Amino acid sequence: MAVKKKKTEDNVDFGNIEVGLGGLFKGLGGLFDVVSKMAEEGKQERSSIRETEIMGGKGKAVYGFSVKMGTGGKPVIEQFGNLQATDKGTVVAEVREPLVDVLDEGERLLVIAELPGVGVKDIQIKIKEDILELTAERADRKYSKEVLLPSPVDASTMEQSYKNGILEIKLMKKK
Repeated sequence: MAVKKKKTEDNVDFGNIEVGLGGLFKGLGGLFDVVSKMAEEGKQERSSIRETEIMGGKGKAVYGFSVKMGTGGKPVIEQFGNLQATDKGTVVAEVREPLVDVLDEGERLLVIAELPGVGVKDIQIKIKEDILELTAERADRKYSKEVLLPSPVDASTMEQSYKNGILEIKLMKKK
């Protein structure tokens, strides 16, 4: 399955990324180009999202990824959306995987998740040691992601804010 409609951020053309094994090899060359261009421009992050209607307009397929420069200039790639590869090919899942960043700020962690189209009352957060489970559901939007945190946290210290589709969660690390 190819996702044809595309929307890119930062005016970066990621080309037509196809989902599936054949598309993987077609997309790798473009990915190397993106990482090289990021290094040339001194950029630390680029992301892209594509959406297309499916089932005669009754559903939507969403696929995206974020490329960030990690430690030592090594690129870190995170996928998000509702397209999933299975043994039977690519399928459109009912639940989307949100884009989530985890920032280590010394004594605390900051988790930032993109959850457009839901309200603060639609979001559920569960924390157990170093695992954060995030779910949200409203009408035609469903999100779910389990995030492995870099260290165990104290769930009782959780502070959260949600504005314009962006959820921020602050957690103190366990001592």
